[in-house]
Amino acid sequence: MAGVITKTELSLKAFSKGKVRDTYGLPDGNLLMVATDRLSAFDVVFPQGIPKKGAVLTQLSLFWFEKLRDVTKNHLISSEVPTGLPSYLEGRCMVVKRAKILPLECIVRGYLAGSGWKEYKENGTVCGIRLPSGLKNASKLPSPIFTPSTKAESGHDENVNEQQARKIAGDKNYERMRDLSLAIYSAAADYAKTRGIILADTKFEFGVFDGEVILVDEVLTPDSSRYWPADTYVEGSNPVSFDKQFVRDYVESIGWKKTPPAPMLPDEVIRKTTEKYVEAYEKLTGKKFKY
Repeated sequence: MAGVITKTELSLKAFSKGKVRDTYGLPDGNLLMVATDRLSAFDVVFPQGIPKKGAVLTQLSLFWFEKLRDVTKNHLISSEVPTGLPSYLEGRCMVVKRAKILPLECIVRGYLAGSGWKEYKENGTVCGIRLPSGLKNASKLPSPIFTPSTKAESGHDENVNEQQARKIAGDKNYERMRDLSLAIYSAAADYAKTRGIILADTKFEFGVFDGEVILVDEVLTPDSSRYWPADTYVEGSNPVSFDKQFVRDYVESIGWKKTPPAPMLPDEVIRKTTEKYVEAYEKLTGKKFKY
């Protein structure tokens, strides 16, 4: 595989560019989604990429699309590099259906962590949902909760309540996304547990294709999910996670204000972040990462 890929310029019409993914239109009407090695933390894209990150995101999404095929339909068509395109796309691209994206981030929380823990300490709620008293940091919730947010093109997503989410997506789509999100989370969390991993929370995106709500974008990667090793999990602690926590810890230690421009990262922080992403893939799939 080529070195760190933070930018793509293909002989295709650009469709969209996200914080991590570049998407292009294909002649047959489908889309080519490319996961770069760009790093986004606190909603700011960093100047340096994380080696292998884009390939991990893609390969783990492919694993989960297959694992969840009996739970939900998805947008994947192929993971082959289309003819005539550069070889550096190998392992980091997907040909997908061109679904109409539903503008909600579908977040499911099974444990109390992050912003949810902060809100709970202040109000006893998470995204306005009242929870039992006495919970601790990293406590398992009585049952998973669905806490959607807006899907911002730039800046921060904003949490929305059920009434607002129904208005954004429509009643029927909202209910389908909610039910699918909870079903996917439960299936994935049960599987992850067999691999010694806790799926604390995650977010999904959905679109409509041929009149059906289907899973799109990535799924259950370290970018979109909070994974904890089960063997070191302790309720009341702040568990180590398989993601960009090394980056978050570093930039907070140097007092970065979490606004652009992002600071340069030391080589050690980049190396450890790559290792965590690869470890997440290998632990979840039971396979050696080859890209």
